[in-house]
Amino acid sequence: MNDIVVAVPPAASFLAVGLPLKISLALDQQKVMYGSTLLGWKDHAWLVCEWPLQLDHDQHIAAGTPCTVSYLHEGKLVGYRSEIRDLITSPVPLLFVSYPKTVEEMHLRKHVRVSANEPILLMRAEHDKAPSESALPYSNYFGGLLKDLSEGGCSVTLVRRPAWLHPGTTVRLEFELPGLGHITNLTGLVKNADVRQGSETIGIAFRFDEMEYIEYRGWGGSVRNAIEQCVFQRASTPYLIS
Repeated sequence: MNDIVVAVPPAASFLAVGLPLKISLALDQQKVMYGSTLLGWKDHAWLVCEWPLQLDHDQHIAAGTPCTVSYLHEGKLVGYRSEIRDLITSPVPLLFVSYPKTVEEMHLRKHVRVSANEPILLMRAEHDKAPSESALPYSNYFGGLLKDLSEGGCSVTLVRRPAWLHPGTTVRLEFELPGLGHITNLTGLVKNADVRQGSETIGIAFRFDEMEYIEYRGWGGSVRNAIEQCVFQRASTPYLIS
């Protein structure tokens, strides 16, 4: 699943506004991990991040508190040891951490897959632009259960698979990312179908940058970034030394 961790100069790492981050630190003698979003940086000085949603705005974190910053990019787990530089609460709560001197990279499999258990709605894409007397033509919609999720796709379990839902079918997806937001109109291509224990499971590959949208809980961003952050938050990260 993974290769040996290697240390590389920070110039080789990837930084982009909207990048989902994990920040690990010790608060009240307990190690905690928070999800955040990179908002900007100054080379060789600091990174500025969205204030983690799980933290109260009046939470005190002393400057100099050690922390670990990590993220996923192109099949690699990237991280570095850092410290809290500063935090501000007004007009917008922000967190500043030190810029890395070196980062650690570990190659993972192409797409880390995590388990899920969320309702999902599938819509027959070839009919989503056709006029209809009904606002919700029942035959073109089908519900299922999202069973696992990765940056590249998902698998969905169905009690009964409609005849039109077969490998090669393009669908629109709607589902919730708990704690992050509600995704609508995400395009997917059915790649395979399998019968397991009395139910049917289909594998779907995502197609981004078409018509997808997310209602975010907090700072905005793309559907791709939201799914990447969700997978990152759920995936275990024992590979990065804290």
